Amino acid sequence: MDTKSNDFCPLCDSSAIFFWKDEKRGDYFQCVRCRSVYLGKDYHITKEAEKERYLLHNNDINDPRYLNFLTPVTLAIEANFTKDKLGLDFGAGPGPILTNHLRKKGYSVELYDPFFWDNPAVLQNRYDFIICTEVMEHFQNPKIEFELLKSLLNPKGKLLCMTDTFSESIDFPNWHYRRDLTHVFFYHGNALEYISKHFQFQSYEKKERLILFSL
Repeated sequence: MDTKSNDFCPLCDSSAIFFWKDEKRGDYFQCVRCRSVYLGKDYHITKEAEKERYLLHNNDINDPRYLNFLTPVTLAIEANFTKDKLGLDFGAGPGPILTNHLRKKGYSVELYDPFFWDNPAVLQNRYDFIICTEVMEHFQNPKIEFELLKSLLNPKGKLLCMTDTFSESIDFPNWHYRRDLTHVFFYHGNALEYISKHFQFQSYEKKERLILFSL
């Protein structure tokens, strides 16, 4: 397929320009507005291949190393919510380690994942907090996904995300985060600002890999 000279950002609909070509994977573009970098939609892997990739992850819900990795999310929930509040683990994956941990602590958390916990009924509810850990980089249509996530939150609710963000200082071709075949959208700091304003969050804060959007 010929390299395209331009595209349109799937988050903010702005023009995007060709950024870099991976000879094995395809073309990446950078949005001129939110500065995010993403893989062109023509190069996304199939849903079947995507699911197979997720099944290769360590899905042990008692894995202490991954639980420690998720500690910032647990601490943020404990600091902001009492145990009578309802949460949703969006994109929980086959081994929902964080939900399992929070349930042990007495929190009520529902599960949703289009591959492993495809229960549309939970998307009819409203939640006080939504967990979206190591998920947003997989969004092929981030605009649609963030519209959904915002609509699922109660007033004063919070969306807790974890991801590696993109900056101009990153050596993109050699960036380990890019190499995962299911990672297709890499958020610039400008994109976080855009998400907060466009989807009408009251504020957002970023602490290393934790991003907290608040209504």
